[in-house]
Amino acid sequence: MEIPMPYIKANQTGIVLFVIASLLFSPWSPWILLALWLVQLTGLLSGGKYNLFVRLARPFLRTEGKETQAAELTRFNNTLAVIFLTLSLASFAAGWTAAGYVFAVMLLAAAGMALFGFCIGCTIYYQYKQLRRKALG
Repeated sequence: MEIPMPYIKANQTGIVLFVIASLLFSPWSPWILLALWLVQLTGLLSGGKYNLFVRLARPFLRTEGKETQAAELTRFNNTLAVIFLTLSLASFAAGWTAAGYVFAVMLLAAAGMALFGFCIGCTIYYQYKQLRRKALG
């Protein structure tokens, strides 16, 4: 199954906007990141079907003839987003504010770079697949 890139870009844009909002409104950072975590987790658990950013953008997006991304890769990237958000939220909960921001900014950097054409999650996924193939013989 393939996911249209406009849907991927809508999700990345949502991530970027929410993380920037969390940085701008720092007293509310954990709550903003929690909302983003819920959007990403819901998207991950539903296979992207109920991702709020995609649902909101879908009426305005054209997908016919557009580039696509493998659903497996999309799921991997979404899993990475949930992991970074979980680490950020856990850090905030533990009182490690700096670490909470570091994990959030790492996600911001990854999503921002992906919007500009370099998918770090895709690179990690490729390396993971190479290592797995070598390990399995």
